[in-house]
Order: sequence, then C-alpha cells, then structure tokens
Amino acid sequence: MLCTANGTRLLTASTAQSAQICIDTLNNQQPPRSSPLYTVMAMANTLEFNPATCRQAWVIRGQSHSRRIATWPTWFARNRGEKPLLYLHSATSSAQLCSLSRGTEQRGILCNDIQTRPARWTRGAHPSLPLWLASNPHCTPYDPASGEETRAIVLAALHALYIEGRPGFYYLALHDQHDGPGLAQQDRADAIKGMYRIGREPPAPLHVRLLGAGYVFAEVVHAARLLEEDWNVSAQLWSCPSYTRLVREANAAERWNRLHPLAEKRSSHLRDCLAGNDSPVIAVTGYPQSVVDPLAAHVRARFVALGAGSVRPAAPDRYWITALALKALAEDGLIGPQQVERALQQYRLR
Repeated sequence: MLCTANGTRLLTASTAQSAQICIDTLNNQQPPRSSPLYTVMAMANTLEFNPATCRQAWVIRGQSHSRRIATWPTWFARNRGEKPLLYLHSATSSAQLCSLSRGTEQRGILCNDIQTRPARWTRGAHPSLPLWLASNPHCTPYDPASGEETRAIVLAALHALYIEGRPGFYYLALHDQHDGPGLAQQDRADAIKGMYRIGREPPAPLHVRLLGAGYVFAEVVHAARLLEEDWNVSAQLWSCPSYTRLVREANAAERWNRLHPLAEKRSSHLRDCLAGNDSPVIAVTGYPQSVVDPLAAHVRARFVALGAGSVRPAAPDRYWITALALKALAEDGLIGPQQVERALQQYRLR
C-alpha cells in the first residue's frame, strides 16, 4: 500500500478503477426524480450494498458531533489506500465541519443534511458554516436545487477526486424538497461549473435575470411567475448550484488578466453566462447574503444580492424577490418607483 510520509492516503491505479466502477454502476441506474437528500441516500445505498461497488467505496453515515476516528468503521481507520468516500453527516457549525474534514484528511464527498432538521439557525446551519465553506481552498461547495443536480455533482466529484486526482473535497448541502429543476444532459457541464439556464423567458417589454440555489430556487421560480403575471416583466432563470465556484473562477480569470496584460483576456463561466445583456441580476441564496455578495464584482449590470438577513431573518420569499426585482428596474429608470411602492403594499411586505 502506497502512503505518504505522514500517513495520509495516496491515489493508486486501484483507486481510479474503484471510482470508475462506482460511476458506471450509478450511471446504469435510472432513478426516479427525487430531492437532493433522497438522491444521495439512494446513491449511498447503491455504493454500500450493490455487489459491484460494496468493496469499491467507503460509505459513512454519522453525526458530525462524533469526532473520534474510532467511531468510524475499523476498516477505514486501518486502511491507508484511498477509495471513493461518501460521507453523510449533519454538521451545524464550521467547527464541526472543520473537525469532520480533518478526520477525512480533507478528502471525499461530504453531504450535509442539517437543513432538513430542526435548528435555531436559518437552514439549520450556524452563519459561520457557509463562510467557512467559501473561504476554504480545499473545499468545493455545492447547494443543489434538485436531485438531478445532486446526482450530476456526485458523479463529477467521483471523477475529479479519484480519477483525475484533484486535491480537496466536495461538499453538498441537502434539502428534501422534490420540486427542483430538471437537468438536461447538455446542461450538466454548466451545472458543475456553477450555473445553467432554465428554459426560456417569455416575451415582455422589461427583463430581469433571477439566479437561485438550493431549496430557495423554488421561490425564485414563483417570483418569475409573479413578475410575468402581475407586472409584465420577463425573468430569465438560472440555477446556480455553486456560487462559490463561480466566484473563484471569475477571481482567477481576473487575477490572470491583471498579470498578463499582453495576452488574450480570459473570461469566466459567470461572465459568459451573463454576457450580452444589461438587465438587472438578482442572485438569491438561503444562506446569508455574504455568500452571493462577491458576484457583484463580476456582473456588468445592476446587481442585487439577497439572502437570509437581507430583508428578514429567513431567506427572501417570492414576494420579496419580486418587489426587489422591480426596485432594480426602477433604479435603472425603466419603471417608476410607484410600481415598487404598489408591490410592497400588494404583497403586504410592510
């Protein structure tokens, strides 16, 4: 068994082979549409109990307050060769998640179901947790809106971590709502990069762009309907499974352009998706607003960041999203402020 000097696990040819077996087995299944939580549970069951994969991957199900390696299966503690790792846990704070990631040597696919459990904080997570995720260079965090997005992310993570050998770990926030968007085959690569477009907006004289992630994406969809039906405003919808990945890539492109003034400028997935349009962009998250604030530096249009704490302690609902989209149009001089005032009264937001 090949190991580093400090005993951490190493990728071997058998690691890649195990990952490919897991990917092929999961791809051969045709699961029904489900929530992110139940999609991961079904994938975990396949990896753990299917004869083709039960010896090819580690599946750990546990609570994050358990910090001792001894509480894990003994074969994980004693086996220093790396296999694909899928860890289902419930971490409420950055301290718990930090401890957990140290235990996994900052490897694997960590799936957190805390937002499906009763808790004192928005989405079940302490406000420090999303900030820790965004600032940890070892972590690639995702907040999928649907089971289809979740499935694509787990498969991409298996390939990136255990076949390509990329460092770090993936993190998925899981909710149990079943009304997320579908994910077409041609959109999977864009979803992994951080955002992809949902459908086509109806014709209308006024336009906005609505971005959403996780369970709050359902409210974004409802806001798009309200804008169309009540205000004759067309909304272009984007599902954004990873705001953090979008920001990191955009920052990297900006940094490269700064250091290479004579070279052709690099773009980013965020800029490419939002190019050719100057209508307002409203980005919504169920986490605190600070998760989406960094996108503003890379959006060449009026930008509105919305999250928990922006207008109320919880994430903004469809009515707040609609009213603030109208406010963005008013600030661009495309409608009068009276329409914003009417929306606030009509939806009883004051």
